[in-house]
Amino acid sequence: MQVRIIAVGKIKERFLSEGIAEYTKRLSPYLKLSIVEIPEEHRGTRAPAGQEELAKEKEGGRILAAIPERAYVVALDLRGTEISSIELAARMHDWQLAGTNTIAFVIGGDLGLSDAVINRAAFRLSLSPLTFTHPMARLILVEQLYRACRINSGEPYHK
Repeated sequence: MQVRIIAVGKIKERFLSEGIAEYTKRLSPYLKLSIVEIPEEHRGTRAPAGQEELAKEKEGGRILAAIPERAYVVALDLRGTEISSIELAARMHDWQLAGTNTIAFVIGGDLGLSDAVINRAAFRLSLSPLTFTHPMARLILVEQLYRACRINSGEPYHK
C-alpha cells in the first residue's frame, strides 16, 4: 500500500523533521510513504477575508493536483470524525481489502482546507479536539500510521 501525505507548508522545526524521518523509516517495512509539501500561499499580515479565501482556494488547487487519481482521500479536519488508533488500523485494513492502493492524507495550512478539497475527501479525520500546529499534526499522523501498521500486523504496540 502507498500512503501520500499532502501538507501545506514546510517543517521548520528540526525536532519535528527528525521525528517524521524516524517514523517514515519505521514505516518502510509496512508501506511506501511519501510526503508532498505544498507551498503556502503568501498574503499580507492584515489580508482581508476575501484574500484569505482566495489564498485557501489557490492552496486547494495545488493540493488537488498532488492527489493521485484513484487515491482514497482522507482530509484532516477539526470537524472530522475522531477515531482511536485501533479504529484507524481497522479502516486502513478495510480500505486495503476494498482494493485501495493509495491513501492520500491531506493537511491544510493555517487557513484550513478549501471546500473543493473537503468535497474530494472520502473521509474527514480529526486527530483530537485539541489544537495542534500543522507540522505537529504531520508528526502525530505519521506516528499513528506506524501504530496502525503494527496493530494490523499483530505486533505489539503501546496502548
